[in-house]
Amino acid sequence: MDILQLIDRLEELFNESKAIPLTHNVMVDEDKMLELIDQMRIAIPEEVKKAQQVVAQRDRVMAQAQEEANRTLALAREKADQMAQKDNVAMEAQRRAEQILSQARAEAEATRIDADNYVIDSLTHLQDELERITNQVRNGIHTIEEEQMRKAGSVPPGGPALKETAE
Repeated sequence: MDILQLIDRLEELFNESKAIPLTHNVMVDEDKMLELIDQMRIAIPEEVKKAQQVVAQRDRVMAQAQEEANRTLALAREKADQMAQKDNVAMEAQRRAEQILSQARAEAEATRIDADNYVIDSLTHLQDELERITNQVRNGIHTIEEEQMRKAGSVPPGGPALKETAE
């Protein structure tokens, strides 16, 4: 029987009891009172056991909930760390890629400048060589013309051929 029902029965027993005049005392049926007390002695340990079981079950549920919360929190932290590491790796890769690209552009520009300088040097050298060869060809032509004119006897040495060279 429930402890609250037993308390209600005890109260009924008290209310049914006869008051002793001029005092605050009442006369209670001794057998009924002792029977109720015995039932309470039996019921109270059962109620305490039930309460202890409820408290123990609540503690287990709380411990499981706390353990689950700790696991969830640990997983969330681990996931956040992984995401942060991935983000850091991605940012570092992006930074490194930009650095490599910048270095490649600088090297390409330096190579282009070197190539341009080489071409200018080669063309300048070629131009000088062509001018030298052209002068040799011109001088050869003049020499042959002068010789032909001398052989023909028409022009004295250093005549019209010198004018052409000066032009």
